[in-house]
Amino acid sequence: MRTIRAGQIQSLFAGNIRKLLEECVIDYEKLYEIRLRTGRPVFLCYGDGEKFLRTGNGMPYRVTRQDLKETLEYISGYSLYAYEDEICQGYLSVQGGHRVGITGKVILDGEHIRGMKYISCINVRLAHQVQGCADEVLPYIRNGEQVYHTLIIAPPRCGKTTLLRDMIRQISNGTDRIQGKTVGVVDERSELAGCYQGIPQNDLGMRTDVLDACPKAKGMQMLLRSMSPDVVAVDELGKKEDFKAVESVIHCGCKLFATAHGNSLEDILRQPFFQKLRELEVFERYIVLGKKGHAGSIEAIYDGKGKPC
Repeated sequence: MRTIRAGQIQSLFAGNIRKLLEECVIDYEKLYEIRLRTGRPVFLCYGDGEKFLRTGNGMPYRVTRQDLKETLEYISGYSLYAYEDEICQGYLSVQGGHRVGITGKVILDGEHIRGMKYISCINVRLAHQVQGCADEVLPYIRNGEQVYHTLIIAPPRCGKTTLLRDMIRQISNGTDRIQGKTVGVVDERSELAGCYQGIPQNDLGMRTDVLDACPKAKGMQMLLRSMSPDVVAVDELGKKEDFKAVESVIHCGCKLFATAHGNSLEDILRQPFFQKLRELEVFERYIVLGKKGHAGSIEAIYDGKGKPC
């Protein structure tokens, strides 16, 4: 497991909040998010609940507009204009692979988002890379030297991105049972690789190529045309155009690793596009994650026909 550097996280925040974080005992390996909302307490969000960041007298610290302004300046290195494209997507990527979500008044140009102002919330999502977490599923997603088309299904905060990240790393590097393969990653939301200034902050393996902040559908087509991947990996399928690109990947002979939001296989198959992929038996393995015992626990693994493996 990669250790999260507390100082690196604390340095993102305004002075008042940073001081409280430094004085507070926090297990950053179990911390998922730090949320700042104007006039509200600072929320420390864990897998099993949340806490307030408190002052010396035990009262929750309430975020000011100046705190948000100062935090945003630190996060952007006082060059917020350099992050305009990312802000239009509602987030910024920072060193360490962590992602910062923001909300506020959206500035529109017709139907297109041009920017955001009057920022009212900042959410720092910590990137947890757990190397080896895919060990349990690897025997189910490979067939000799080949791998299966695999869909990971889970609700939010159940570790689907973390599992996908380690699957990519192990398939890319190779194991004692399978030769390393070229993997192409379309990292639309900069979560898988956690690129900072173009450099992946997370280890996705030695044979992995990353398209950062690229729409999934366009990115899958770009990888097929130029990078000759054995495996294409994407996070959170859901849009109509994503499924058309999935068909291209399948027909080109590449294998696909992907994730989707859902509580169960049945939940996913209620969606028309996934239902179509099921009828075509595109995915050969479905991995369902939950929170029984801990986030990221494997609840079930199914084959392409929906039968337990």
